[in-house]
This record gives sequence, C-alpha cells and structure tokens, in this order.
Amino acid sequence: MRIITELGDLTRVDADAIVNAANSTLLGGGGVDGAIHAAAGPRLLAACRELRRSTLPRGLPVGDAVATPGFDLPARWVIHTVGPDRHRGQTDPALLASCFTRSLAVASDVGARSVAFPAVGAGVYGWSPDDAAAAAVGAVRAWRADDVDEVRFVLFSERLRAAFDAALAAS
Repeated sequence: MRIITELGDLTRVDADAIVNAANSTLLGGGGVDGAIHAAAGPRLLAACRELRRSTLPRGLPVGDAVATPGFDLPARWVIHTVGPDRHRGQTDPALLASCFTRSLAVASDVGARSVAFPAVGAGVYGWSPDDAAAAAVGAVRAWRADDVDEVRFVLFSERLRAAFDAALAAS
C-alpha cells in the first residue's frame, strides 16, 4: 500500500473514498465535516438522515465508520468516522486508531482502492498533531488487507503535514 501526505482540500481530492471526521449525529458540523457536507450537496445530509432513521438511530459510535455516496464530490464515497473527544475524557489512542482501521474496512467493503483521510481527532476533539499522526499511521501501517492500494493523508496545515511525515518516517 502506498501512503502519502499532502497539503490540500479534502473535498477536491480525486480518490475513490474520502473520510469525514464526523460527529456521531452524522448531520454535519464544523471543520472537515462541514466542508464535506457543503461540497457534497444536500443529498449527503439526506443520506445521513436516512442512516439515522434506519440503521443508526443512536448515531455512529466513536471509533466506528459508515459509508455514503459522495454525491457532488469527486470521490465516489464518503466514509464517516467519529473520533474520540479528548475534552470528554476519551483519551485511548486505540479508539482513535479504530477510526482508521474501521474506515479502511468500510473502504474495502465498498470496493475503494484509494482512500484520503484528514487528521481525524486533531481538530476540535483535542488530539495533538503528533498523537493523531501516530495513531493514524500506526493503524494504516498495520492494515493487512491488500485491496486498498493508496492512502493519502490530506492535511490543511504544514504543522499537521510535518507531524504525519514524522510519524511515517518513524514507522
């Protein structure tokens, strides 16, 4: 599997699937979540509402993932995952790593060969760039299925990219 980092806008990435750092409601929010919902158009919100109505009435659990179509995005799929919120005492790095492994499993289920991730957890959920990068890179490196060819960490700041580059170099 090829793993790369890049500065950029996740909503413009040409990958089979992009990962949304969602909240458990799946109904949009700020940061990456808000940007993805805005770029994907109103059908994404409708698809998320249907998930809440049908299979996830209590919302998406922390560390889990689920896919929807990408609608108006270049990506065919959006894989929503909910990171642990350090401000709420969710400090287990394994729970953060689960966001990446579950997202890769869902990507595999939908047939995505390329997956682009943001720095899940490194925003309002309070994980340091270094800790978020270590969890992400460790989880992706440990992924053993051979059906995902490329993982891209698409990061919005040089500080995040440096943390992810350092984690890749150390692994």
